[in-house]
Amino acid sequence: MAHYLITGVAGFIAAGVAEQLLDSGHRVLGIDNLNDTYDPSLKEFRLKGLLSRDGMEFVKGDISDKNFVEGLGSSVKVDAVINLAARVGVRQSVEDPQSYINTNMLGTSHLLDFCVSNQVRKFILASTSSIYGDQNTLPYKEDADLIRPLSPYAASKLGAEGLAHSYHHIYGFDVSILRYFTVYGPAGRPDMSVFRFVQRISEGMPICRFGDGEQSRDFTYIDDIARGTILALNSSGFQIFNLGGDHPYKLNALIELIERRTGHRAEIEEQPRHKADMTSTWADITHAREELGWSPGISFEDGVDATVSWYESQRSWASLIITQ
Repeated sequence: MAHYLITGVAGFIAAGVAEQLLDSGHRVLGIDNLNDTYDPSLKEFRLKGLLSRDGMEFVKGDISDKNFVEGLGSSVKVDAVINLAARVGVRQSVEDPQSYINTNMLGTSHLLDFCVSNQVRKFILASTSSIYGDQNTLPYKEDADLIRPLSPYAASKLGAEGLAHSYHHIYGFDVSILRYFTVYGPAGRPDMSVFRFVQRISEGMPICRFGDGEQSRDFTYIDDIARGTILALNSSGFQIFNLGGDHPYKLNALIELIERRTGHRAEIEEQPRHKADMTSTWADITHAREELGWSPGISFEDGVDATVSWYESQRSWASLIITQ
């Protein structure tokens, strides 16, 4: 049995990781500032489920607060830090870049200092496919040239990766960078397309489509992402892993799939493509497959079906969640 510190534990991915670790009999100290960057009812839903489990402890706090992070070391000894706290959202980062720097870079530096001060030998950092920008070569490989991020969000995550590498180089502890590709599933983020489209199509509300819908994303189901994150705890040295569905799907294909599953026709309001949006994402997962023994196990069709089923089972309150 191991003891893990998970940041952003009420968030979508972190809650999934915590749940799988608890299922395996490990202990989890979760921290989260429970901010309102999206409807807090989802964070409350996820956290309530986690707090009903044996081995789960929660402390409210913000990783950008250095005193808070330093104070954690006096009360707990952990085997690894899994930093999944992040200010997320490509378009939103254009409006408020400073908050992304505070959480994604400054917060990461505080956690890396925590590892040094408390002799923690393993650090996992959640990163993003957004750092690849609009590159011409698909699928994206971990060794791609990353000098032109398209949004402050992507730039802040790229900066956090650089910090993590510098601490690995200086202090020698193991670091795994996980570049997630468009994660979706039950209780997912309401600012992302899958949740937003499922809700709004189910309720007969219009959906906003940026561009012509021919842009594509490498959608990855939450359970697969959580499993890959946990497998990365066993990797050594400094390594970067793409975790993606290994197959891009067009936005229009997602809309059509949700229409078939819900039995409702989408009412589409078209908006110009945002300059911070990428045209396509597609993960080369060769390294994760060879080093971690990981590959996605849930098909896109089955994942969307599970998401719609969850929404229908929680419709009494999920229909009230504010989506952007």
